[in-house]
Amino acid sequence: MTDSATLVFSTEDIDLLARTADALSSYLGKPVLVEVMSAAETGFEWAIFAIPLDINEDDSDIPVVQIGGAHSRLLGSQGGVTINENETYSCRFMWAIQRAHEEEVRYIKINHEGDENGWGETLQEILPFDLSSDPLADEDEDATDLLQMPSPSTKRH
Repeated sequence: MTDSATLVFSTEDIDLLARTADALSSYLGKPVLVEVMSAAETGFEWAIFAIPLDINEDDSDIPVVQIGGAHSRLLGSQGGVTINENETYSCRFMWAIQRAHEEEVRYIKINHEGDENGWGETLQEILPFDLSSDPLADEDEDATDLLQMPSPSTKRH
């Protein structure tokens, strides 16, 4: 059996999962919650992404999960929703990511139907956004390029 200490998310992974939830909240215009589940029961950590249900939303045909509660590990800004630490929230299950110990597979993505639908050596390989680089670094390069551009001609053609 693999040492369970190797099957937990790193600090960088946790940061990337939180930023992904925040990016999804912004992209979808809805709060996206992500909760990291302990490796105590399964031997590996996993993170679940979900959207809180509206009060009147029909949940009969969608996968529903409970997010939050005492001792939960919620990441990111929770889409601006104020989360009571002792309450659980009924949410639409989007997908989950679990740590793995397969050869060349350290992360497995599970879709809303419970099927494995993505695998990767790195977390970035299976996330919907590339959040691995600093977006402000590109802006600085673009600004430099603009400064080096010749100014438009005042001569009429």
